[in-house]
Amino acid sequence: MNCAIRLAILAALSFAGTLPAQAQQDPPITIDTHVDIPFDYMGEPRFDVGKDTRLLVDLGKMERGGLNAAFFVIWVPQHQLDAAGYAKAVKQASQKYDGIGRMLMMYPDRIRLATTPEQLLANHKAGLLSATIEIENAYSLGHDIRRLDAAFDRGARSVGLVHVGNNDLCSSSLPDTKHGEPVMNSAGDTGMSDFGRAVVKRANQLGMMVDISHASDHCVRDALKVSSTPLIASHSGARAVLDHPRNLPDDLLRAIAAKGGVIQAVAYKEFLKHDPGREAAEKALQERVAKQAGEKEYDSDNDDYRPAMEAGMAEIQKQYPLATLDDYVKQIRHMVEIAGIDHVGLASDFDGGGGITGWKDASETRNVTAALRKAGFSDADIAKLWGGNLLRVWSEVERHANRH
Repeated sequence: MNCAIRLAILAALSFAGTLPAQAQQDPPITIDTHVDIPFDYMGEPRFDVGKDTRLLVDLGKMERGGLNAAFFVIWVPQHQLDAAGYAKAVKQASQKYDGIGRMLMMYPDRIRLATTPEQLLANHKAGLLSATIEIENAYSLGHDIRRLDAAFDRGARSVGLVHVGNNDLCSSSLPDTKHGEPVMNSAGDTGMSDFGRAVVKRANQLGMMVDISHASDHCVRDALKVSSTPLIASHSGARAVLDHPRNLPDDLLRAIAAKGGVIQAVAYKEFLKHDPGREAAEKALQERVAKQAGEKEYDSDNDDYRPAMEAGMAEIQKQYPLATLDDYVKQIRHMVEIAGIDHVGLASDFDGGGGITGWKDASETRNVTAALRKAGFSDADIAKLWGGNLLRVWSEVERHANRH
């Protein structure tokens, strides 16, 4: 970590001494590297995050819970690899950039954009929240490398290569079998394309972190070879703890750490607890709510916030309880044992399916810190997990870009 970052963290520590007792127990900085947003973010009153909302992350929840910064996600679903699909993805991504922009324009006294680690820490010292922008599924570049520069100009500082379904950059850990892609196996894991390699190299030149969450194992190995800077996994788990294709095997945890990167442990139910009963119940509820609303198929942006969905999820929770903070800490501990304390961080995946018992939304962020302390992690360890490690990688990525 460079001198400027160290000094900024020391300043944050001294600033904490002036805060109420609860806040004084907080780490120097808390950063959640994966928060999803709906397409009509800030475009409808129900998604106005300056007020209390049904979203798991709004400004009030961040402030009450002690979550200082979030990477807000420019996610688009995977469409066809053709001109129409690319155009739709570019348009959808632009809609989300606009939503984040509206939030920043409407609430500058509460949250500011952070495009550097120093800016993020300065915002915190000033008593402000920080928003950083992350691309999830670089399919939204529309197969045009120039759009990566445009995304950087709009504030994006992390690029996730792929999502569910193989795209024009690399193969996914979860192929879109619903639309004809073959089930993942060694033969189907084609790894990274030439365009994917070009995106990684350009991200290195710009000073943008390369994110391998959702990528297939082969794609992760390719990214490790191609990237001249450390990688991040913005929201991933450990496959040795729960055998799921989205979780990373131990050899890749070690390889990412060996390159200096960081794996952000994600509090997502399916990557922490195998529960096919809950999965089936949730799918049936989604279909039922969509049908009641007169929709052809379930739409998370609309249906997740309907009273019928809220009531149905409460009943499912009684029968099939979510993973808990204990489950989450178990996975964090394994990742630390394999990758090392300097190479693990924390992420929620809130409003994208994340949320567990004890950390159901941003207002419960301090519960994670308490659970880590209870499990024996030191304050220094917790500071690294909650943001120190991520800031170190971000700083190194920046320095590489400035040198080259």
